[in-house]
Amino acid sequence: MTSKPSTRPVPARAYETVLNSIEADLRAGRIKLGDQLPGERALAETHGISRASVRDAIRILDAMGVVRTSTGSGPNSGAVVISEPAIGLSAALRLHVASRQLSVEDIVESRILLETWAAESADLTTDPRRSAAVLQRAGALLGEMDAPGLDREEFHALDAQFHVLLSSLAGNAVIEAMMESLRLSIADYVSESVPGNKDWNKIATVLRAQHHGIHEAVSAGDGKRAAELLREHIQWFYAESHRI
Repeated sequence: MTSKPSTRPVPARAYETVLNSIEADLRAGRIKLGDQLPGERALAETHGISRASVRDAIRILDAMGVVRTSTGSGPNSGAVVISEPAIGLSAALRLHVASRQLSVEDIVESRILLETWAAESADLTTDPRRSAAVLQRAGALLGEMDAPGLDREEFHALDAQFHVLLSSLAGNAVIEAMMESLRLSIADYVSESVPGNKDWNKIATVLRAQHHGIHEAVSAGDGKRAAELLREHIQWFYAESHRI
């Protein structure tokens, strides 16, 4: 005779009470960006849990990019509320990619969807001053990437900044955070995908030309053309790096 599975609810772990409380306080506006959370002892007494459970909660919030922790005393010590969503998203994605539950190919396809949407949705006239500043910064990044003898890791870092920066022109903070998290989740795989400097130099030459074409299309307000170039650019690099 087989026993029926238990229908009793799984009890919440102690640290979850702290996470839920902080979420409620953020939603209600009782805690704001830049505020310092109460100390471990105060949180433990408030929620009737151990200080070890409070530390677990703070570590999770730190990993999620919700707080920044530091030692010492003063207004910037302890756990200070921040908001860097890409940190938590990228950390989770990296682990799932490493465990083979998410493939690099699927991450690349998701990146294409987000970047092409952002390119077509960008409206340079909504905030002309900001758009001009973003395009100017993107152009400066191209100049840095064009420098002869640039280290490969530096190129990848500049490349990533360039793509995330252009995606910000769509004015969607969620898309921008997801773009950054997708970039960080496969950064190591990208940097390791081309083994030799000889192969890399050839690929970098093509990437530079593609970047300039994308920048020109975005600057001209031609979102459709920019999206086409972005798709070709990302697909080309992925295919080329897997061919080697």
